[in-house]
Amino acid sequence: MTLIIVKYIHLMSAFIYGGFLIVDNLFLVHIKKQYDLEEHKEIRESFMKYVRKLVPPSLIVAVLTGLYLIMYLFGDIGEDGMTRFQILLSLKAFLGIWLGLRGFMQVYMGIQPLVFKSHILPFAFVLTIIFLSQFMYI
Repeated sequence: MTLIIVKYIHLMSAFIYGGFLIVDNLFLVHIKKQYDLEEHKEIRESFMKYVRKLVPPSLIVAVLTGLYLIMYLFGDIGEDGMTRFQILLSLKAFLGIWLGLRGFMQVYMGIQPLVFKSHILPFAFVLTIIFLSQFMYI
């Protein structure tokens, strides 16, 4: 039962984080085209005021619950090495941990990334994680 609850919490927190990246990368970037710079900043800041309260904790919860889930799902490494499932799960975990560390350092420690300052790379990582999730069980 605990595993199901943790999985549900993981999915909901991942949806919140991924949903923010989708909105930011696919919709908010187009606001620049319709409004002048000052109006764009005001609109974006209005949106980000709520995002800053919800998205960073959701990302941290997604990473922590993901680490909890991997303990149960990964299994033992056989004599032939890791299975395809374990390889894809490891890659998914690496990307998730990278996102979590980047988000934690940026939001809670004030360390801004030197490169990849936009949300395009995290968006690509989230999409990759989604696709890996679909191919893990094949």
